[in-house]
Amino acid sequence: MNLLAPRQPVGPGALTEADLTRVVHAFYERVREDAELGPVFAGAVADWPAHLATLSSFWSSVMLQSGTYKGNPMRVHRLLGADRVTEARFVRWLGLWRETTNELLPPEAAARLQDKAARMAVNLRQAVSGGP
Repeated sequence: MNLLAPRQPVGPGALTEADLTRVVHAFYERVREDAELGPVFAGAVADWPAHLATLSSFWSSVMLQSGTYKGNPMRVHRLLGADRVTEARFVRWLGLWRETTNELLPPEAAARLQDKAARMAVNLRQAVSGGP
């Protein structure tokens, strides 16, 4: 038994690395095409393949405790600034996330990712705005 292997939950809400990668790629394809979010990401992301790999590692670390992500999302979002990371854009981001996860995953797995994303959005927005 490899104690360092990513945790693979079992049951109706189970997610795999492949699930997370598929969701990340499909979701950010939508983000890039979105009239509201696309320009923000176009101005912030220079290397999409690297960004998608980073985000896949992020979600793997969050959901599977893989430990593969080595970044600081709070810092990255703070550097973008409150004028670019707005409440309305978080709402739109979460809407696209819900649509994507609902289409690609079983309901229980989609709900797990949606719940985690919603909690993260609150924390990121607070970090960017400096408020509670």
